[in-house]
Amino acid sequence: MDTQNPSAPTRARSRTADKNHPHAGGLVHENTRHTTRFTVIGNHLAQHPELSLVARGLALYLQSLPAGARADIRTLAARFPEGTTRIAAALRELETHGYLRRERVRIPGGRVITRTTSCNQPGRRDAEPDRTRKPARRPTPDQPRRRLPPVPQPGHPAPQLLRIATEVLVTLRRHDPRLLLSATDAEHLAPGVAAWLEREVTPTAVRHALTADLPQEDLRRPAALLAHRLTDRLPPPPPYLAPARPPEIRHPFRNCDGCDRVFRAPAPGRCRDCRGDIREAA
Repeated sequence: MDTQNPSAPTRARSRTADKNHPHAGGLVHENTRHTTRFTVIGNHLAQHPELSLVARGLALYLQSLPAGARADIRTLAARFPEGTTRIAAALRELETHGYLRRERVRIPGGRVITRTTSCNQPGRRDAEPDRTRKPARRPTPDQPRRRLPPVPQPGHPAPQLLRIATEVLVTLRRHDPRLLLSATDAEHLAPGVAAWLEREVTPTAVRHALTADLPQEDLRRPAALLAHRLTDRLPPPPPYLAPARPPEIRHPFRNCDGCDRVFRAPAPGRCRDCRGDIREAA
């Protein structure tokens, strides 16, 4: 009989899954080195404990954009399916945690725009403050809120007209979420809308005039913008139309009770001649 080699294995041993993949049940990375078109993002953003996924994804997208690219709410909402409400909320998250700054600046020519700054390392800017920038003015509790510009007033403020005007104002946010007004702002603007309605402008036409060609940047004072438009775009009064003459009253034909002559009268009786003969006889 042939003798067996006790040192030779009876069959080939396979490596266990645990030895091949120490973390077989978890994440496995397959990385390729980028040499062009890439963006470096810190783990402080990717693994932030408080930011939503929408905010983190938006921060990543903003970091990948070139300088000068548009980054307002409407442009971002047109690019992504989340819509203006979720985009605006994500931008506020990034502002709160220092990944975004939005500042109002005046450019040559006098126009005011919103400058958006995407920060890849929050807090670094505060370590060496930019002394060329003026500190932001924050309202104090004793400082009153800036008054809104005056608006046109209707000649005859009917309650029904003011009710329709208020409905027009509170539905503007359906066209643009930035036009969400407080109750105080709506009360201030309602007479201005009523002045338009009094001039025979339909509510739909007023709504279009207030929402057409809105600025792309954020609206810090939407009520002030609406007050300006209500005054600046106020249409002229409608042309005067003289009241129409009342229709001529034509009474039915009657037969005179005295001479049987046919005449027009509101009720049966005598004609004019017969009534005159009676007066003369008396």
